[in-house]
Amino acid sequence: MKSIVKSFLVTAFNILIVLFGLLLAGCANPKVVQISPGVYQLSRDDHGGIFGNEERLKANVIRDANKFAESQGKVAIPISARAHPVGILGDWASFEYNFEVVDTNNLEAHTPKVLVVTDSKSSPEFRSLGGKDIFYVAQPVK
Repeated sequence: MKSIVKSFLVTAFNILIVLFGLLLAGCANPKVVQISPGVYQLSRDDHGGIFGNEERLKANVIRDANKFAESQGKVAIPISARAHPVGILGDWASFEYNFEVVDTNNLEAHTPKVLVVTDSKSSPEFRSLGGKDIFYVAQPVK
């Protein structure tokens, strides 16, 4: 009887590990998408709900964009971004980052820029259906 229980527990444990692996694979974040020549977008969702970390999400997306550019021997220059805070009932936090990839000897590569919050109501290029999205545009550091 003990061997049957032990066998059942081992099988159940193995099934749980496989299901967990499939869950992680199913939640994989999308890759970098080229939206025009030299301009890319990287977007991610944080399915942590109220336990997620929106700042870590933002930092990881920007870090991955920089790694993408570095893998090509180039530099990522921010253009704009959109942050969507967590809501209720599956309204996950998300961060969408638009960036340009330029050669390291390009003048833009040596001009520091930061993402600055912009007013989406006065900017026709940004739209937010829920009204809670935060829009950023890249500005040179003064």
